Formats: sequence, structure tokens, C-alpha cells
Amino acid sequence: MRERQAGTGQPVIPRQRPNPEGGPRQGPRPGPRQGPRQDYLAAFEEEDDDVFARAGTPYASTRTREGSPPASAAGARTVSRGAHPTASVGLDVADETASAGAPAPAKGAKGRTFTGIAAAAVTTVLAVVVAGQVADGRDDTVRPQAAVDRAGVAGGTARRDDRPTPSASTGAIPLTYAQRMAVRYPLGARLKGSGRFDAVAGVAKAPGKGRKYTYRVDVEQGLGLDGALFAEAVQQTLNDDRSWAHGGARTFERIHSGKPDFVVTLASPGTTAVWCAKSGLDTTEDNVSCDSASTERVMINAYRWAQGSKTFGDEMYAYRQMLINHEVGHRLGFGHVSCDKDGELAPVMQQQTKFLDHDGIHCLPNPWAFPGS
Repeated sequence: MRERQAGTGQPVIPRQRPNPEGGPRQGPRPGPRQGPRQDYLAAFEEEDDDVFARAGTPYASTRTREGSPPASAAGARTVSRGAHPTASVGLDVADETASAGAPAPAKGAKGRTFTGIAAAAVTTVLAVVVAGQVADGRDDTVRPQAAVDRAGVAGGTARRDDRPTPSASTGAIPLTYAQRMAVRYPLGARLKGSGRFDAVAGVAKAPGKGRKYTYRVDVEQGLGLDGALFAEAVQQTLNDDRSWAHGGARTFERIHSGKPDFVVTLASPGTTAVWCAKSGLDTTEDNVSCDSASTERVMINAYRWAQGSKTFGDEMYAYRQMLINHEVGHRLGFGHVSCDKDGELAPVMQQQTKFLDHDGIHCLPNPWAFPGS
């Protein structure tokens, strides 16, 4: 008869010494354990309610307490370690259950009920954790491609979120005023626009102390040209000391509303011809500009403004200054003159769009009324 351990009813199994000859052990093997150890069950009974309470599941008050295996506790520990739930929960629960030495769940109704409840509890915990991670932006399982690109690694170097965008690092530098004034723009020599004008918004105060002239800048609709640049060119050119403001004699102020002294108008060749004809001037032969003296408009032919002339070649900036000074000069009362010595600068009131040479005299292009200033 086997001896039984006092107070437990369990048989005492004598310790087997190793066989010195290397053969199999002799003597009886220990029989299978008949149920979970009482101290293990007692410990689980004290904490299993907390597991379900921490999980926030409805099963804490309805589950069966008797004979409960610790599988749910293992699942809870897996989540609390921070391991990714979708990848490791099955493996961790199985491993920890096996390492605890717990027996397989009973095949009775209570065992099946608890197993289903425990599995549902673990699933609920995982759902809550995953949802929380997604809400907090901590779920790294699936991310939009933009997020992957921002946090990705290119060539072994981590890419920073605040790196400059391609447009910021390779964008074109804005042109200066002088550079924009030197650009030639496409515009047809026979274009006839709508005949409707828009006043360029804003004002530009007169910078000098001489006699003040006010003017407005109108641009014909549909030209596709930079009206703000044109208005800036008029103001800067007229108030340059080499222009009609020379020596403080005059100063020019651009206004947007009210009655100006004249209106500098940028218009298509066809519309320019219409307004110049009102003052008996024909601009169609050489596609030129004019001061329509019987009206308020000083007409600047948009074709010439955009394309220039052969006489100035690629000197678009200087040619545009000459256009403004020449036509406003007519408004101020100056008539046509020409240079009278070979190699001299042409007077600004010479018809430089049409010619530089006359009567065997070669004149040099010049945009200013007082070029030596």
C-alpha cells in the first residue's frame, strides 16, 4: 500500500535515484494529477474578478467562478505588456497557460461556459485596446501612404516631417521689376479687343513737389498682360528725374477714381486705332501709339508694349520707358523732333518706333527727355 500525505489524501511518491548503469528508471511513475492545485485555485479566485473588471466587460457578474482556469488572466497580461494584440494574443495565451501547469478545461457545461466567456472577454479587451490605439494615432498596422512617406527611411536616412517640399526647395525666384520689364510677351499685331477697360486698382502718391498731374491707368479687358506692372512702369518712369519730372518741375500721381488730368490706356492695336482716329490720327500704318488729344486718353498700343520695335531690338525695358515718355510728352504739349547730328541720342519726342536714321544721320535710341541727369 502507498502511503498518503497527511491532510491531503494524495499518495506519497518515493524519489527515484538515477540508474547508475544508464538504463531506464525502475519503479512506479507518478500518476496524473487529478485536479488543479488548491493554492493555485485560491490565488486565482482572489484576482479573477479584477481581471474582468479591468477589462470593462459585462461578464464579470455573470461568469461561473467554480473551477475557473486562468486563461483569461494570461490574456490580460499579454495586452498589458504592450505587445501587438492582433499578432501575439493566441500564442501568448497558449504559452502562458501551458507554463502555469494548468490542466485542460473540464468538458462539463461549466467548463465550456467559462471558456466561451473568457474568450469573449479577451476579444473585448483587444477590441478596446486596438480602437484606442487607432483613435490616438498609435496603430502602426495600416497607415496611409502619405504617412508612410513622411516617416519612412530613404537610403538608410530617416526622413523628417518638416523637410522642405519640392516646390519650396526648387521653386522659381520671382522676377524683379527690371526683369519683368525686359520680358517680351506674345500678342498679335492685328488684335482688336473688346473696347472695354478696367482701371488698375490702387493709388500711387506723387513723390515730388512740382506741379502735380493726376492720371488713371486703364487696361483693355482680355489682353492677357500684367496691368499692375504697366501701372508701376508709368509711375516710376514719369517720376524719374530723367523724365518730365526733371528738376522738380512736375510730379505725377496715380489715382483710381475721380477725375484725372489724363488716362494712360493700354489697348489692343484695333482699339488703339479707334481712339486715335477720334483725334484725327492714323496708327494703323506702322501699328503705333498716340495721344488722343481730343479725349482724355493717352493710348499705348499693346502690341508695341508686348513686342517692342526693330529700332530698339532686345532693349524692351528702355523701349517701354520711351513709349510712356513720348506719348505723355504729347499730352504735356511737346511735339515731334529729331536728332540733327550723326551718332547723337535721339530726342525722346522723335518717332523712334518708326525710325532712328534720317537724311543720312544715324541716331541712337533713347528713352529719356533729360538723359544726362
